[in-house]
Amino acid sequence: MKENIIQKKSFDFAVQIIETYKYLAFDKKEFVLSKQLLRSGTSIGANISEAIRGQSSKDFIHKLQISRKETNETLYWLKLLETTKYLQFEVAAKLIQGCEELLKILTSIIKTLESKSK
Repeated sequence: MKENIIQKKSFDFAVQIIETYKYLAFDKKEFVLSKQLLRSGTSIGANISEAIRGQSSKDFIHKLQISRKETNETLYWLKLLETTKYLQFEVAAKLIQGCEELLKILTSIIKTLESKSK
């Protein structure tokens, strides 16, 4: 079976988010923002996995749109954590880059699918 790039990238990103959450919660003792980051950052891949098993193409697109929203929210939390110095610039920049890449891929997939369905 051919590897699904967006599924793999979102899974790998979720692992990075979990590691970041552990650092924020255990080392920095930050519990509120880190929990928000954990929820949105792991939800990206979960919604992509749901989309892949979607009941219809409309359901598939809808789940990807949810995933894109979660990606955008994750980007917000990452920028906030970096600006408030909970995350070092280098760590935040790497996560932000990965998040923006997911956002671009999801947007491209959604636009392509929406144009085909018209």
